[in-house]
Amino acid sequence: MTQTVELPLWLFVLIVVFAAVTFASHFLFPSVRWFFRRRLERAVARLNERLQRPIQPFKLAGRHDMIQRLIYDPQVSKAVQKHAQEQGVPEAVASETARRYAREIVPSFSAFAYFSFAIRLSRLLSNAFYNVRLSYQDEEAINTIDPQATVVFVMNHRSNMDYVLVTYLAARRSALSYAVGEWARVWPLSRLIRAMGAYFIRRKSGSDLYRQVLASYVRHATEAGVTQAMFPEGGLSLTGQLGRPKLGLLKYIIDGSDPQGRDVVFVPVALNYDRVLEDTVLTAAALGTDRRFRARIGVITRWTLKQIWRRLIGRYKRFGMASVRYGQPISLQTFREHHQRDLTTDLARELMRRIAGAIPFVPLPAICRLVKENGEVPEAHLFRLLGGDLSEDTMRAVQDAVDQLVDRRILVRDQDVLRPSGQRSDLLAYYAASAAPGAPPPDAAIAKSISASAGS
Repeated sequence: MTQTVELPLWLFVLIVVFAAVTFASHFLFPSVRWFFRRRLERAVARLNERLQRPIQPFKLAGRHDMIQRLIYDPQVSKAVQKHAQEQGVPEAVASETARRYAREIVPSFSAFAYFSFAIRLSRLLSNAFYNVRLSYQDEEAINTIDPQATVVFVMNHRSNMDYVLVTYLAARRSALSYAVGEWARVWPLSRLIRAMGAYFIRRKSGSDLYRQVLASYVRHATEAGVTQAMFPEGGLSLTGQLGRPKLGLLKYIIDGSDPQGRDVVFVPVALNYDRVLEDTVLTAAALGTDRRFRARIGVITRWTLKQIWRRLIGRYKRFGMASVRYGQPISLQTFREHHQRDLTTDLARELMRRIAGAIPFVPLPAICRLVKENGEVPEAHLFRLLGGDLSEDTMRAVQDAVDQLVDRRILVRDQDVLRPSGQRSDLLAYYAASAAPGAPPPDAAIAKSISASAGS
């Protein structure tokens, strides 16, 4: 027992390393994780005090734990067995496939990343690109939604700026959980989007196993009261008009709700822009049949550098107005009482109807609609045709919209008469189709302008 034992130096170093790793994994790392977990919980508790809808514990659950929860969900287990039988593979292989789907779907929400980085970035980008305006059809109805209900914001999809704009405007209400398509599943963008609490979906997956895993995740999130945001059109509008709703995700939310339990309240949100950043890409894609977007990374980089250069030399101009309007919310429990036969389809139609009715007025699309319908419009009569009693700010926005249309060669001025240029008729039709239907409301009811420091 007291004899000297000689070891090679390399073996001694190896033993010390293994000992250090064992000590850290069993004693040090758990303590460090506990320390940071406690700090995170206290930070989230302080954050929840100022949010209208606190962050649910479901969003803060560990990603690994959530994946395990999905894998052992009874519905997923049945789907695994069915998949194994249909494909003629062992259940272990089918289970691993389900696990891969779960890893693909489940986010890794970070409250720090969302409220310290994402909110600041979305506020910066929104106010750098646009004059942002927010309005309500019934603000009282939004503010009196049951605090225990699961809120789902249902939006028309005009631009990829939609994510940024609504994240900014909803900053004081809650952290939103978006359903994001395949376009964002690229590194490092995917890591950032997961940290924001978004979950990825395959919109055209034909796998029943995949759909069951996705449905299970949406059901758990809905039952837990997670505030969600979805685009029922399933993709960006290529024509400026509202598209037909896709029913898949909406059905998962309805199926995941308990008629006797927590209510689900759908809030229609209508967005409109003076200029959609991707308008030329979208109108080009509308000419094809496969919805393929031709925006290459080089084009995007050159456009970004051009905007930065314009800002540096003092020639930068914002792209006009971006307006968001909250529509009249729909309680699923109340709606269910009167629509038993085809609940999902009826709800989708009603949501799209309310979004269409809430489309906010912005000057540029309204001008395009006037010119397209009349062939030409005297510029001196423009303010009267757009609503008459407009405020000074809105009149300035209208003039900026006219200048933008002329600068982009969508319209031409011919002796103070605005006419189509004939060069970019696709953009003229695109913006005319996106205009708010009917006559624009009085200026006082259009929107209340929010400053760069506002949060909602």
